[in-house]
Amino acid sequence: METLKGEHTYLRALEPEDLEFIHEIENNQDIWEISNTITPYSKFLIKQYLEQAHKDIFEVKQLRLVICNYDNVALGMIDLFDFDFKNRRAGVGILIKDSANRQKGHGKEALELLMNYCKLNLDMHQLYCNISEDNIMSQKLFKNHGFEIIGLKKDWNYIEGSYKNEYLLQILFK
Repeated sequence: METLKGEHTYLRALEPEDLEFIHEIENNQDIWEISNTITPYSKFLIKQYLEQAHKDIFEVKQLRLVICNYDNVALGMIDLFDFDFKNRRAGVGILIKDSANRQKGHGKEALELLMNYCKLNLDMHQLYCNISEDNIMSQKLFKNHGFEIIGLKKDWNYIEGSYKNEYLLQILFK
């Protein structure tokens, strides 16, 4: 599907071979704050998840895609979650796994590809995301793609003994 292919990056469905990649991401405590995770995931649970990953977005209300470069290296993941077909909206989350691959345009291109897919293939009206107040790079990424801050959720996430605020950003497709 051409809507999921960019100049340097493409998005693909999850494959059974992604078990180690996802296991590393889900068990990296440095990013648990982003994913709102508090416990590790076993390979067994991730394998079960991958076995169900073929299900339709309309059934499971989620779409998780792998962000790859054209050397077929998995760089990260981009998700649609809380897919609401009736109201034509969903949340979006993005993660580039290794810091060495961040700020190189992969997240930017992946977000552009997903937004186009949402408009052209899913007939979405809006997307939203939740970003920690101190995650300046993610705020910049989404704002540069037309997302606007529409709210601040005070003391929203309890992280390492203190509360952090979280922004709610949204984009409406015309």
